[in-house]
Amino acid sequence: MTANAVKAERTPLEERLIALIKANGPITVADYMSDALGHPHDGYYTSQSPIGADGDFTTAPEISQIFGELIGLWLIQSWTEMGAPAFFNLVELGPGRGVLMADILRAALLRPKFREAAHILLVEKSGRLRVEQRRRLKGVPTVWADSFAETPPGPILLVANEFFDCLPISQYVRTAAGWRERLIDAAADGSGLVFRAAPTPPLPSVHLPELEDSAIGTVFETCSAATELAGEIARALVAQGGRALIIDYGRLGGIGETLQAVRGHGYWPVLASPGRADITAHVNFEALARAAIAAGATVWGPVSQEVFLERLGVRARAERLSKGRSQEEAAAIARDVARLASPEQMGEVFRAMALSSPPLPPPAGFEP
Repeated sequence: MTANAVKAERTPLEERLIALIKANGPITVADYMSDALGHPHDGYYTSQSPIGADGDFTTAPEISQIFGELIGLWLIQSWTEMGAPAFFNLVELGPGRGVLMADILRAALLRPKFREAAHILLVEKSGRLRVEQRRRLKGVPTVWADSFAETPPGPILLVANEFFDCLPISQYVRTAAGWRERLIDAAADGSGLVFRAAPTPPLPSVHLPELEDSAIGTVFETCSAATELAGEIARALVAQGGRALIIDYGRLGGIGETLQAVRGHGYWPVLASPGRADITAHVNFEALARAAIAAGATVWGPVSQEVFLERLGVRARAERLSKGRSQEEAAAIARDVARLASPEQMGEVFRAMALSSPPLPPPAGFEP
């Protein structure tokens, strides 16, 4: 991804944040990220059209229908292994423009009983994106919710593709005086927003690396929103039965800065024009796994997206889809699959992890 040539502008949200900071002092990275993405009037997801060629980024379902179809088949197999319940909650967190769910449901036509049993719940706060989801899923009985907590009782099959990376993180920086939380302040010269280290140490409840193990300038990231949600999902799976599939770009552990912004499919300064760019951070899969295990769930993975898709048969599906197509169309399908699965593109940096209620066998794609 290249640097973005779009000119930064002072946004209404930036003006509000500067006024807030001048009145009350610096804010945390988590608070900044929450407002920049979710402010009810000027947040990125409430005021922009983020996804697709005309937006700022493209997700895996937008690249190829094969991705969603394979996820659909994964869900059908999971439902079968759950005993094919006559009712279950089919939940998607952050469904974007509804492309993934539309592809899942098309694949599910192979098993009409799956479609009949599925109670579709889309967890989406953005009114703009809900409009697109309604348009794409027209005629499909669907319920929208603001949070996973609104899921009704019953077995659960959940998908979260590129959702956890948007949850607000906290950052801590190793200084000569020890660990300090990274804050966001108003620049003294009035030029905008700047990073600043807190003057006092963080609370003892924040588990940080040992000082002797971290060089000065090291950044450590945590995401309490992600671990709390992983625990909440895991408790629901243990109580109700089911599986959750989490796919995102991420890593194991929290050492190193990953906070980044994107606008117009290019890198963007994180503190520039809040509300006009997407802001994300790498998902700490190790922290998600710990939270899920503590809640009693079984955790599978993470494995790379390349490994996951290969085990689900992405190459064979591409070959079948290419039959009868022109040479140019077949080449386009091959390019899309390479973008999804090759280590040089999305195949290595993106990972997949499954959470399960304990009695279920290893899910497809996570075979030991």
